[in-house]
Amino acid sequence: MNGLYLPQRLSRRGFIQTAAAAGAALMLPGSVLAATASASPDLSGMPGVGAVGAGPKTPLVFGHRGASALRPEHTLASYAKAIADGADYIEPDLCSTRDGVLVARHEAFLSETTDVASHPEFASRKTRKTIDGETHEGWFVDDFTLAELKTLRAVERLPQYRPGSARYDGMFQVLTFEEIIDFTAAEAAARGRIIGLVPELKHSTYFASVGLPLEDRFLSILAAHDYTRRNPVQIQSFEVANLKYMRGKLGQRANLRLMQLVIAENVRPMDVAKAGGTLTFAQMCTPAGLRDIAQYADVVAPPTRALIPLKKDGSLDQTSSLVDDAHKVGLRVEPWTFRPENHFLAADFRNNAGDTARNEAGSIAEIKRYIATGMDGFFTDDPALGRAALA
Repeated sequence: MNGLYLPQRLSRRGFIQTAAAAGAALMLPGSVLAATASASPDLSGMPGVGAVGAGPKTPLVFGHRGASALRPEHTLASYAKAIADGADYIEPDLCSTRDGVLVARHEAFLSETTDVASHPEFASRKTRKTIDGETHEGWFVDDFTLAELKTLRAVERLPQYRPGSARYDGMFQVLTFEEIIDFTAAEAAARGRIIGLVPELKHSTYFASVGLPLEDRFLSILAAHDYTRRNPVQIQSFEVANLKYMRGKLGQRANLRLMQLVIAENVRPMDVAKAGGTLTFAQMCTPAGLRDIAQYADVVAPPTRALIPLKKDGSLDQTSSLVDDAHKVGLRVEPWTFRPENHFLAADFRNNAGDTARNEAGSIAEIKRYIATGMDGFFTDDPALGRAALA
């Protein structure tokens, strides 16, 4: 394979200078809901508990790795904060341990989000790997068993921007997907409202190449939990084949959506590149490409700047046609990711407090600008600000 592997652009980490926004209801398209409503009007599985998206139609708020602007990402603290602050969904990014357990880490690389470097017993595990076009030297999820990962503790990935979150360094373990499901179910029961899950299958092609394919493990976990059999789950991937596989296995269910993550660049999804295909993300974002996505997925999730690009001076430009084009073929649009620090905001919304400063008013104003495009939901590192923008 040549050239078009996805450098830092594939992961949302590589789009850290973007910011997101929003627009409409929850489950699968209305025709699917109508077909299931008479047989099973209460999809929550918890009688008397309010469903996600009930009431007036408003964009859905996705807690990006929890409330990762305020607590170390993918920890119980981050998920709890996101739920308390009004997230409709929380996001676990899923990787596989050496012994085949799905755990929540944004990527296989552990060095930036755990204290693994301070564990002398794991010094010999340090290595160099290239995954999805990104080369890192350090420690990786698939070189550890779950028991070994549980001895590590999470740390803030962006302490220069999020010193308040960094105060929680060392307090929380790496979580399994099943622990997150149980926690979400408990929170839903305690709070009297359903909380959706929006898991992302990370590095599917890579994990398959090392004998740790994610998909069937993931499906078995969904099937094993009453909460995920009945309640809202949106399954994300930057790859294509795994989403098509999921659709084939899961079919159309009222509590499930499939979300095709894209970037608006001329690079290929990893599975396409490995197979020698030519399809690029830029092509996927055209009207024809969106029609193809709509054959197997329910949602397209681009970076926010694909919807309202930036001018050379960093301010917002004119709105693109992507939302309208996606809606014409029946796709929801749920982009990523709003971040509340000046560094990540469009120039229109920054204040004079400094590049690393938290800017709540600016973030809310930016989210509102994107909501006006008609999007159906948005990922945010700070769900409380996302909720405030909807008020």
